[in-house]
Amino acid sequence: MSKSKVYFTDLRTKPGYNMLDKLERLVKSAGIEKIDFKNKYVAIKIHFGEPGNLAYIRPNYASRIVKLIKQLGGKPFLTDANTLYTGRRHNALDHLDAAYENGFNPLTVGCQIIIADGLKGTEYREIEVNLKHTKSAKIGSAIADADIIISMNHFKGHEMTGFGGALKNIGMGSGSRGGKLFMHSSSKPVIKLKNCVGCGMCVRSCAHDAITLNENKKAVIDYEKCVGCGQCVAVCQFNAAQVKWDEAAVVASEKIAEYTYAVLKDKPHFHINFIMDVSPNCDCWSNNDMPIIPNLGIAASFDPVALDKACADMVNNAPMLHGCALESVEHVHVDGEFDKFTSLYHKTDWRATLKHGEEIGLGSLEYELIKV
Repeated sequence: MSKSKVYFTDLRTKPGYNMLDKLERLVKSAGIEKIDFKNKYVAIKIHFGEPGNLAYIRPNYASRIVKLIKQLGGKPFLTDANTLYTGRRHNALDHLDAAYENGFNPLTVGCQIIIADGLKGTEYREIEVNLKHTKSAKIGSAIADADIIISMNHFKGHEMTGFGGALKNIGMGSGSRGGKLFMHSSSKPVIKLKNCVGCGMCVRSCAHDAITLNENKKAVIDYEKCVGCGQCVAVCQFNAAQVKWDEAAVVASEKIAEYTYAVLKDKPHFHINFIMDVSPNCDCWSNNDMPIIPNLGIAASFDPVALDKACADMVNNAPMLHGCALESVEHVHVDGEFDKFTSLYHKTDWRATLKHGEEIGLGSLEYELIKV
């Protein structure tokens, strides 16, 4: 198998040639113009950032990609799916407010913003894949219905998968609430009785008649009927229906790869990783710790596995910044090399997502890095 091509540009600029120009040159060099965009719906999968977090990708970069896709005849829109946990991006209304607050709106980026899985995270398409863990994936409908997928990914550390890059942004980020529940948990939802007010919303919303109110007007789940769709978690306004966060990290990582496969299945796709502000945690947090390495640049490829592997290698080969979170943890060495992501999160294995991605035909771990 030939090596996948990963294109990279650093952050050096000069008058008349800024980072937006370098981004456009990068993606053109990587071959984005080979995609037939004419009159196609183009989902640009991005993370809008939890308000309070300042490490997310600047809207200016998204705007340049939108402009290019329009020039190529496409119909782009920026999109992300609602979160499983309660926060500022838990439903479409708050999610849009958060996106606008962080600078993503039709005026600044030049296209519409669509929350992929609807108001409460329950609008999805089931895409059959028949893989190791996933028979069919619940993908946010706006992403599933798109003709082309472009991912713009902030490369950083992640508490569950070691790092978050293209695969994490696409796989976990495109899943509906039920899809995210499947990836995060091997168990079905639970009811925290002290939070339940007996409103009955979960009872009315359960398509499988698996929830009833007991004599104390508290919700009770019949696990013989429950299919783990996550609808009760989606509609509960009192944090009574909750996710049981018990999936093993490696299994969750493999599920993320399989969901990425479902999103990209039978569609043209292209991916961009921003290796800047490489914070220890995900952009889902409402704060961001200082970067663990200096800013490196931007990478792009048609192969999301090779892209993430190249970025992980660049981060691990980069010098550690003084005062960052890595100074307060035990340093772990893999194959004799200091592994920054494993050091941050000892119980994770960032290679698991990539390895499984290669196994299911999502991409290759072998890559050629081409500097632009």
